[in-house]
Amino acid sequence: MEIPWEKISIAPMMDITDRRFRYFMRLINPRVRLYTEMIVSHAIVRGDRNRLLKFDAAEHPVVLQLGGDDPAVVAEAAKIGADFGYDAIDLNCGCPSDRVESGNFGVCLMRMPERVAEIVAAVHAAVKIPVSVKCRIGITGEESEAGLIRFAENVFAAGARWLTVHARTATLGGLSPKQNREIPPLNYEMVYRLKEKFPDREIEINGGIKTRAQILAHLGKVDRVMIGRLAHEDPFFFAPGFPADINTRLHVLDRMGAYASQHEHADVGAARFFSNMLNTFHALPGARLARRFISEEGRQLRPEAAVSALKEKMVAMAEMTDAAGQTD
Repeated sequence: MEIPWEKISIAPMMDITDRRFRYFMRLINPRVRLYTEMIVSHAIVRGDRNRLLKFDAAEHPVVLQLGGDDPAVVAEAAKIGADFGYDAIDLNCGCPSDRVESGNFGVCLMRMPERVAEIVAAVHAAVKIPVSVKCRIGITGEESEAGLIRFAENVFAAGARWLTVHARTATLGGLSPKQNREIPPLNYEMVYRLKEKFPDREIEINGGIKTRAQILAHLGKVDRVMIGRLAHEDPFFFAPGFPADINTRLHVLDRMGAYASQHEHADVGAARFFSNMLNTFHALPGARLARRFISEEGRQLRPEAAVSALKEKMVAMAEMTDAAGQTD
């Protein structure tokens, strides 16, 4: 069964889902919902908005995820984002990093459902585009199903269109963000029961989803599925014609070279430009060679030049593999 890609999102991921990576993923799949990295609301209100928020029209639909705990500031940042053309605004109530906790936002906001509701209501009043929230099932040691239900009740009553739930708790003060993506056990059933509690509301599930079979199974229980690190580890998992052959990947690489010519300053080298696209040739012969070429030799090349050189290497590798009748 084909995946209904319009029901799939690629999660907001710090240092990954920048404008380059989003454009890259849009070339691979025209239907998934994309998210920005979390951007702190104060940075948008006080900083370089164009640098933080500009994006290519090809990225639509794309959601701006905001971090913050001040309803007025988050609403102002949301209004600025809406003016830039984003399709929706998402409030981060799930990030467990120390930096986010010290700023009193991210998952620690789950301790303050009334504050979250105030923020959602302020954003909802400030913009005409949908508002959503991304959260965990709770904070480790404090979680309860009743608490998650109250949290959902608050955000929906305040105007949220959908709720994305990472089906793990978040451990504050003991685990790194990476460990928080792996160590707290998954509890999909709690998210399923949340959907049963809110049958007319849109619930999206996130966390540990790696296969097409898992995607389809979750879609039998909830409305949408959000996938995170897999997009970085194996981006062509999202290709409708999976598994994508080398020609499909080379075409996307060409398009990224053209994107660099149009959008990047002359001092941006290939290693920096392609830093989140190192797995373009994941699972194909020469994948390690490609990663090494981009991260090492790419330091001396412009992205367009790196594309040409890498294409030659990958085509030669494919021809050698075909001749030898081997796979990597």
